[in-house]
Amino acid sequence: MTPEEEQLLREHSRAIAKILYKNTSSEQLTSLAKIEEVVRSQMQEYVIPKVGNFFIENATGESKGYKRKIKSMIGVLPITNSQTQKLEIVPHNQLSPYLSACCLRISASVSYQRAAEDIEYLTGIKVSKSVQQRLVHRQNFELPQVESAVEELSVDGGNIRIRTPPGQACDWKGYKATCLHEKQAIAASFQENSLVIDWVKSQSLAPMLTCLGDSHDGIWNLVRDFAPEHQRREVLDWFHLMKKLHKIGGSNQRLNQAKTLLGQGKVDDAIAVFADCNLKQALNFCAYLEKHRHRIINYQYYQAEQICSIGSGAIESTVKQIDRRTKISGAQWKFDNVPQVLADRCAYLNRLIFAR
Repeated sequence: MTPEEEQLLREHSRAIAKILYKNTSSEQLTSLAKIEEVVRSQMQEYVIPKVGNFFIENATGESKGYKRKIKSMIGVLPITNSQTQKLEIVPHNQLSPYLSACCLRISASVSYQRAAEDIEYLTGIKVSKSVQQRLVHRQNFELPQVESAVEELSVDGGNIRIRTPPGQACDWKGYKATCLHEKQAIAASFQENSLVIDWVKSQSLAPMLTCLGDSHDGIWNLVRDFAPEHQRREVLDWFHLMKKLHKIGGSNQRLNQAKTLLGQGKVDDAIAVFADCNLKQALNFCAYLEKHRHRIINYQYYQAEQICSIGSGAIESTVKQIDRRTKISGAQWKFDNVPQVLADRCAYLNRLIFAR
């Protein structure tokens, strides 16, 4: 921009400001926050859409034709059919691509009602909660593909409160989530394990795939379909194992002895530590070790040699991030709406991951 153009811009801006100021009541000018709000509102209503329309007409070379209105970050824009085609705007859409992306990012973290309030507060543009919901349900969220071979992944799950008829007890349904450790790309599915299984199998898998998880049977049933038995290494999460151990209580010396043995993958020796202990918790823990003995590795060696991870913290963090949306206080979900909400939340988290 030349100095002459900058000077011209300042003159025109001042002229616009004088007109807007003249049409603003003194009550709206008592604080900087109010001035910010009124200036943004007036610019979005009277000035910026005209600037945007000028850009659109010159960028597309089109100005004639039937015009429909689209809400955007710069106000309401009149757009012709020919302009929408050249600008790759989705037909019958009320929102611009940028505003749609903002709505999706916010609705992935909070309720649709709160998303509507936040969008209006942050942008000055009103987008109702019903439009927010329809926007999510129209999306086809593509799951990410990672470039490098997947060597590790972890699996966990959570529960979502499903809406029931008045007077009936709450119904909780489970979902499964998977995190690929290399890029921390994630996917989740509700009552449809095949979605996660197909996604993992579509990746480039290393000759030995390490799969981490806790003791839930549903997790290992899912893992079983990721890769053939000779291609996968199942690892019981070390921190989950220790949590189970310390639930036994009693002698700290005995617990520390068992911890040391389990750290070395010595399952039989760890069970022998509790041979003379008749506590129900100890008996349950020994049965737990027997069930998962093939998933209890030499944690110390594997960690020291950096063969693989020993904890599934990545997926546990993912589930917590998903639950921030699905377990909003008092929230109940229609069964058919849950898959799209999960997909929206995962897409948001993946965007954050791949933007790093």
